[in-house]
Amino acid sequence: MPELAPIVNAWFERNARPLPWRAPGFGAWGVLVSEFMLQQTPVERVVPRLQEWLERWPTPADLAAAPPADAVRLWANLGYPRRALWLHRAAVEIRDRHDGRVPRDVDALLALTGVGDYTARAVAVFAYGDHHPVVDTNTRRVLARAVDGRAQPGPPARRDLAAMALQLPAEHDAAARFNAAAMELGAVVCTARAPRCDACPLAAVCAWRNAGYPDTGDTRRRQARYEGSDRQARGAVLRVLREAPEHAAALDQVVPDWPDPRQRDRAIDSLIADGLAEASGGMLRLPR
Repeated sequence: MPELAPIVNAWFERNARPLPWRAPGFGAWGVLVSEFMLQQTPVERVVPRLQEWLERWPTPADLAAAPPADAVRLWANLGYPRRALWLHRAAVEIRDRHDGRVPRDVDALLALTGVGDYTARAVAVFAYGDHHPVVDTNTRRVLARAVDGRAQPGPPARRDLAAMALQLPAEHDAAARFNAAAMELGAVVCTARAPRCDACPLAAVCAWRNAGYPDTGDTRRRQARYEGSDRQARGAVLRVLREAPEHAAALDQVVPDWPDPRQRDRAIDSLIADGLAEASGGMLRLPR
């Protein structure tokens, strides 16, 4: 099949959204913070929160010097708040191990708390211009359809990196651009539920489209419903603590009207186990 990168990169130059982490000189710390925030969170919710974070903590050392409670509070409604703790710990590690500079080496990035294959390579590529495949859910979907002729990608696997590596141009700038462009294409055109094939630059060469859009199955893991879930209970507890004076509240005043008191108590216990809350003397507070 034709090389995908020249086609997708040309489309990206005309259609890329003006997102803050794509601005020249955004910096490795900003890229790292944005990648933490973008995990399982829509772009439109991340952008205002990212600006607020970087204004308050413009360097890893600034965040490392702040109490973990401040990180959890400012995380607000981004969801999966353990990411706030992980980012705080990563900032401490960057300060203590790397003289306050976000490392460039993928292995050094992987050694930071909360950083996995995707985030490490995203920082190395988008902040430093290095040559690596960067694969997120959107990229996997584009490759599954355009190259493999499948309606949806399979579960994430190490082979995804190899598949993307085969598509990367040798030139570093073009490779970095293609990494970003493939993600963008999957996010705004080659979407999971309603792909806009008539607007896709790969329409003429897409294996799935040319095969007549076969239903090849969908093995993606379904996220449990949020309403009524333990996740919702955890969020309600954290909201009370974020908004309480000094981020602390009496235990008997933490969402006392929750419909299922046992679920509320289970949420409190899990937050304590995750390090997102501390209990002492009948009080519950954000971590200090």
